[in-house]
Amino acid sequence: MVLIRSNVPHCWRNHQQQITDSKSIVIQWNRGVFAKAPELAPVFEMLKMASKGIIFDQREIAPIIPQLKNMMRLKGQYLYLELLQVLIKLSTTTFKTLSASSFIEDLPTEYGTRMIKIHDFVGAQYHRKIYLKELADLVNMTEQSFSRFFTNMMGRSFFTFLNEYRINVAARMLLDTEDSVSQISFACGYESPPFFFKKFKDIYKVSPAKYRKTHVAQG
Repeated sequence: MVLIRSNVPHCWRNHQQQITDSKSIVIQWNRGVFAKAPELAPVFEMLKMASKGIIFDQREIAPIIPQLKNMMRLKGQYLYLELLQVLIKLSTTTFKTLSASSFIEDLPTEYGTRMIKIHDFVGAQYHRKIYLKELADLVNMTEQSFSRFFTNMMGRSFFTFLNEYRINVAARMLLDTEDSVSQISFACGYESPPFFFKKFKDIYKVSPAKYRKTHVAQG
């Protein structure tokens, strides 16, 4: 389960069931729907953290899932109260941020459209060498303007983001496939396996092989 504030760029990919449809429950509500009462301080602190995107501990939130499903059948005051109860429970559970950077709250519509194009492009082309000019042309900007725009939006440079994206895809492939580490590094756009090993360890603090061994054993 994840909680993401409005205007935070995100994109979901299903790497485990690529040939079947996946379902999700999405709950949205208007900003300011709950009064900032002192008793709700933990909830609002959690919502503030959601500007980085947060993911909850799967075991701890398991009892909350039935409530989320039940909300689909509620209306009016009952829906309002159920949402508040869920947020209060979530604020007491363990969670971690999905990003090291926060994002600005109010974005012009065209900014969101640009980010969607960029994310779609990266999702389709991460396996090969990507040039900054390609992205700049995609959103009708100069390379310098694109670099500044992306850094302002994402809190890091495009190539830092691209590396994180590739490494996260590689992490899934390590668990979901039996491909060798070298095969995975090439499939994720790395021309040099040693460079891939270094970048993977920078993010996950362990080697790709150890990451696979540890998580497969836990599974």
